[in-house]
Amino acid sequence: MSKAIVSKHLEGTTLVVETNDGTETYDAQFLVAAMLIFVAQGSGTIEPEESAKMIDLIEEHFKLHGAESLELLTRAISEMAEKPELRQVLADLAPTLSDADKEDIAVMALKVMAANGRRQVAEMEKFNEAVEAIGISPETVHRAFDRYFAETMPGK
Repeated sequence: MSKAIVSKHLEGTTLVVETNDGTETYDAQFLVAAMLIFVAQGSGTIEPEESAKMIDLIEEHFKLHGAESLELLTRAISEMAEKPELRQVLADLAPTLSDADKEDIAVMALKVMAANGRRQVAEMEKFNEAVEAIGISPETVHRAFDRYFAETMPGK
């Protein structure tokens, strides 16, 4: 059953969302996990390589253990399924992110899209939607692509 969002507000860097079942909080870690999942699901399913890449990226970026990364991703999948409107609500967290954070998130999303070795137009469309939703500027996206290619080119 879908849990309707009744109200939402920011408390510092935490988004507080009240549903008809209670209150939930979301932070930048959740936003990153949700964005990566949103992009990975662009092709219709999340491939095993994409799942592994998301766990690794979140673990490395937020200095979490693998189990914590998996738990965060699992929570994001579950919450987004229960509250479809959460996707738009999470954009309220965007102002809490620095340009450097946004660039890091874009680079992570690019790495997830490439994880299975196939280019998917649908995933790129989801990437563009997510980038726009959280207000990542075209200049920041350009820097993210530059970083992605610099980090993934053979011999690097």
